Amino acid sequence: MSVTRHVIRSVGNVTVAVLLTAACAPAMQTPAQSAAAAAPKGLGGTSWQLVQFQGGDDTILKPDDKSKYTLAFGTDGRVSARIDCNRGSGTWKSPDGVRLELGPLALTRAICPPESLHDRIVKDWAFVVSYIIKDGHLFLSLKADSGIYEYEPVVSR
Repeated sequence: MSVTRHVIRSVGNVTVAVLLTAACAPAMQTPAQSAAAAAPKGLGGTSWQLVQFQGGDDTILKPDDKSKYTLAFGTDGRVSARIDCNRGSGTWKSPDGVRLELGPLALTRAICPPESLHDRIVKDWAFVVSYIIKDGHLFLSLKADSGIYEYEPVVSR
C-alpha cells in the first residue's frame, strides 16, 4: 500500500472517530437546562389536594376542605397522604408514566365525621390504576371506569 493511501485511510479513521465521539457526547447545556433535566418527572416530588371525586355514575363528591385531603409523592417511591382526620404513608410506582400502582396504605385510625370522604378514598385506594396530569391537575382513574379523583397542586404558603 502506498504512503499516500495509508495517510488518507488514517485521516478517514480519525474523522470517523471524532464524529462518533461528538455524536455520543451530551450536548452543552445552560444552567437552566441542567436544572430542568434534574427536576423530577411525573409524580415524584409533587403534592396535591383533592378537588372532587366523579363516580362512574356521574356522582360528584367535593371535600368540605381541600387541604384535609392531600397526597405527596416522594422521589423515593413513597407517598404520604392526609385523608381527612387520618394520615398515612405507602409506596407508589409508575412503570410507564401512565399506570399507577399504590402499595398498601399504613393509616392512623381516627374516626372522621359522617360527611367525610375518608371511607370512600380508603376503599378506592387499591383500585387506582392510572393517572394523567392535565391542565395542571392530577386525575387518578379507578378500575372499570368506576370513578376519577381530581387533585390540584398544593400551593405553598
